[in-house]
Amino acid sequence: MSDQPAAREPAASHDVEPDAVTPAPSGADPAPTVPRRQVVSWALWDWATQPFNTVIVTFVFTAQYLVSDDFLQPEVAALAETDPAHERALAGLSSGLGLWITLGGLLVALLAPVLGRRADVEGRRKAWVGGATVVMVACMAALFAVRADPVWFVLGAALVSLGSVASEIAGVNYNAMLAQVSTRATVGRVSGLGWGLGYLGGIVALLLVAVARAADWWGMPTDDGLDYRVIAVGCALWTVAFAWPLFRYVPEAPPAADRPRVGFFAGYVVLVRDVIALYRDERPTFWFLLASAIYRDGLSAVFTFGTIIAAVSFHFGDDAVVAFGIAANLLAGLSTILSGRLDDRFGPRAVIIGSLTGLVGCGLAVVALHPLGAVVFWVAGLALTCFVGPAQAASRSLLARVAPAGRESEIFGLYATTGRAVSFLAPSAWTIIIAITGATIWGTLGIVLVILVGLLLMLKVTVGLRSDADAPRP
Repeated sequence: MSDQPAAREPAASHDVEPDAVTPAPSGADPAPTVPRRQVVSWALWDWATQPFNTVIVTFVFTAQYLVSDDFLQPEVAALAETDPAHERALAGLSSGLGLWITLGGLLVALLAPVLGRRADVEGRRKAWVGGATVVMVACMAALFAVRADPVWFVLGAALVSLGSVASEIAGVNYNAMLAQVSTRATVGRVSGLGWGLGYLGGIVALLLVAVARAADWWGMPTDDGLDYRVIAVGCALWTVAFAWPLFRYVPEAPPAADRPRVGFFAGYVVLVRDVIALYRDERPTFWFLLASAIYRDGLSAVFTFGTIIAAVSFHFGDDAVVAFGIAANLLAGLSTILSGRLDDRFGPRAVIIGSLTGLVGCGLAVVALHPLGAVVFWVAGLALTCFVGPAQAASRSLLARVAPAGRESEIFGLYATTGRAVSFLAPSAWTIIIAITGATIWGTLGIVLVILVGLLLMLKVTVGLRSDADAPRP
């Protein structure tokens, strides 16, 4: 970057004090201690917002409701599921939703680094997390208006897209706050704690959906999509109930007094200059942003298209999809929390490479063993989910370790932008391979290919090695 990062001293040991942790110092003066309550409050935001990703975007609202017969014309919905016209109509809904999400992704790519820089300079990370969280909650609540009729499809897709934008903008500044609540010795496990709680939160949310269905919604009418619309409102209330500790107990980051405040559009000029400086002065970090952008697109596709593979290729029903989602989030959550200690012991790069290798192997197994039936996806598919969270958490940990002090939001903004810049890779590979082969299962190879490319690039990235990460000594 154009400003040189201040030197950071390694933490003295792995251990976290019983009542407080000390954040990674950004200069020669020791930083004040931070109560453990702040660490937990920070991590709870992942728990609070996960139902948007798990219930709304992935397993329930979009997969089972928005992209379903409820939003087809009645004469098309009445056709057999195997009818080509019916399949094309559902594919049209899927592509329509994908278009809206793509537009949202482009908006994130344009806004994330500039807004991240402003948050750093003004010392308003928590304010941006709060504002974006409010928008995300409003989008989930507004989904109650999306009735089971084709005319409401665009509203539903647009709200999901806008909610995704808000989630990403909030996540940029939330990730930057990791440096405020962790030490060099604990950054891996704190990052893993957040990701892990997120997955576990998704489990509880899915369990509540399953219980409500088992109880037949306690007599509530479910026509006109009312059950799904109530689920969306419930997710909004969940976020409000659990997100508030971050805003109550985690202090705001101080403003960067040594960095100039510029207007919104002038921020893009500064951004270009800083990216050039990043490439010139911090080449390993630059290449990590590129490599991670590619493999993170593959990681996102695992959950985005995983439910489609389960439903279409392995013939899972709605209840089986929810059960698989619960199991997947449980395993992902536990593996992510446990991987945090491996991160702190061996470095985040090792965790990322190991996780990506596991993902490639499990993805190939899903395709190769597909003829054996649903048991393959229950085994290999669940094994695959065990590697997604550790790769995500270790990527956040690595970037938090190397981000210049006071520029964390800007760097995580670039992290989001580079990810969005290549977000077409996995969906495109998925779509092209299915179009060529005519079978959904082969689309899995498109996801595997993207992850493999990211893995090969990551092998050439030196940032995040124990010596580079200034890892704690045992």
